[in-house]
Amino acid sequence: MVSPLPVSVVIVAKNEAHNLPRCLASVQSWTAEIVVALNDTTDNSEALAHTFGARVHQLAWQGYRDTKNAALALATHAWVLALDADEEVSAELRSSLQAFFARADRDQLAGARFPRKVWFIDRWITHGDWYPDLSCRLFRRDRARWGGDAFVHEKVECDGPVVTLPGDLHHYSFPTLSSHVAKINPFADLFVRQQQARGDGFSIAAAVIRPCWRFFRAYVVKRGFLDGYPGFYIAVSTAFGAFVRYSRLYEAENKQAPRTSTEKHG
Repeated sequence: MVSPLPVSVVIVAKNEAHNLPRCLASVQSWTAEIVVALNDTTDNSEALAHTFGARVHQLAWQGYRDTKNAALALATHAWVLALDADEEVSAELRSSLQAFFARADRDQLAGARFPRKVWFIDRWITHGDWYPDLSCRLFRRDRARWGGDAFVHEKVECDGPVVTLPGDLHHYSFPTLSSHVAKINPFADLFVRQQQARGDGFSIAAAVIRPCWRFFRAYVVKRGFLDGYPGFYIAVSTAFGAFVRYSRLYEAENKQAPRTSTEKHG
């Protein structure tokens, strides 16, 4: 029997019982430890995680970045494989990770990145803004932390060399088109908070130019047209999402209460 890889899989989740079995099955038996950190969970995620041999902890939500950093402290191995509940390690990526841990220079490295591939509507998306989406998810706990913005777009920041591995991390982020549309406003909320925290105000130039550029980059420069109609939808929705974010920022800076009839005529 092959020994499990000396790595802690760390997953932060909330009400992900519909996704966890697929994610946990993809790392069960060949990793030394699985840690699931739950926050304000009301479904049967905890019971499901235990059936896969995971250690389950409850964590208070501190934002994406800080909650994920808190979860790292729950791991017991030097190397961590950080996953989201809606992700799955593909067979090819599993082979790449096993080859990585066989490297003689492994402990001279701080981490490893690999592509993340999204299943959307009827196909894997392999072009445009969504692919390859290289993500550093394997890293040494003593040489890496979750960084980036406190509100959104957290990412692993490594102190040392990071290598790129073949094999896709499968991502089932949007089970329906409606679920994708529903994300536009929550991300706009985070964008407004982010811009306000930075002291960055609304710009009409950015509101016009950025959506146009986002469509052109996704559909033409990054060849989103090769993904058929889903590729076209992604490019359009990416542009529209940018437009909504800047419009929401304008609203936050300029919204006023309606004038009463007395004010109008007084």
